[in-house]
Amino acid sequence: MSIWICKACGSHYASNDAPPANCSICDDERQFVPESGQEWIARETLAYTHANDWSELEPNLTSIGLSPTIGIGQRALLVLSPRGNVLWDCVPILDEKTRDRILKLGGIKAICLSHPHFYTGMVEWSEALGGVPILLPQADLPHVTRTSEHIRPWSGDRYEVLPGITLHRLGGHFEGSSVLEWEAGADQNGVLFAGDTVQVVPGKGWVSFMYSYPNLIPLPAREVRRIASRVADIRFDRIYGGWKDRFISSKAKEGVARSAERYIRRLES
Repeated sequence: MSIWICKACGSHYASNDAPPANCSICDDERQFVPESGQEWIARETLAYTHANDWSELEPNLTSIGLSPTIGIGQRALLVLSPRGNVLWDCVPILDEKTRDRILKLGGIKAICLSHPHFYTGMVEWSEALGGVPILLPQADLPHVTRTSEHIRPWSGDRYEVLPGITLHRLGGHFEGSSVLEWEAGADQNGVLFAGDTVQVVPGKGWVSFMYSYPNLIPLPAREVRRIASRVADIRFDRIYGGWKDRFISSKAKEGVARSAERYIRRLES
């Protein structure tokens, strides 16, 4: 069975022969098929051309990226905790050096993801690390492009992964779009890992909310109001977004509330 990776978004597909004719993630209006057309990369060709890079963001938190990038260019975040380690979001491949390093740190108890655009190599990571459970919201299972026995659906709006590490389903970008709360982060003041469920933007201290980011399709005011209300119930001071240098180091909770007010005001003016 060959693994084919969508060059545009990084999604994985398993096939005995040729790659699929299209990528369901790119065909969705929240993403796009490049003007040059659908292109695929065979997983086995990447072992000598791509590698994971590591960057410590704060104690017990490491960013893991891919160099050179494939697809959207997001990062994964590795959270270390006394009860076990958790991977938040995923990148398209896992190299041997990174696998060995993670295993030396005690492995991973769970892989949690913000939304389908970042599912990418989740099955490869799970299998390489010993069959790690992949926690996916029930609502977004139709967007899975490579199935696995290790996928563990969850439902509702809140799911405790480990003590002090909790998933919150906020919806918006996708029905199952989620964030991860890490209580011990930011010197015990709390961290929110947002992916692009709540998108950290270049303007310092601000975030935004969209149905489609590349195609600039906004969310309605009622959805942004609902998301902001849910976030207000989470304790955090810092946000890490889905990409390098996308974070709000302090007073992030106030930043989300302020950003939601601005967004709603512009939509309703």
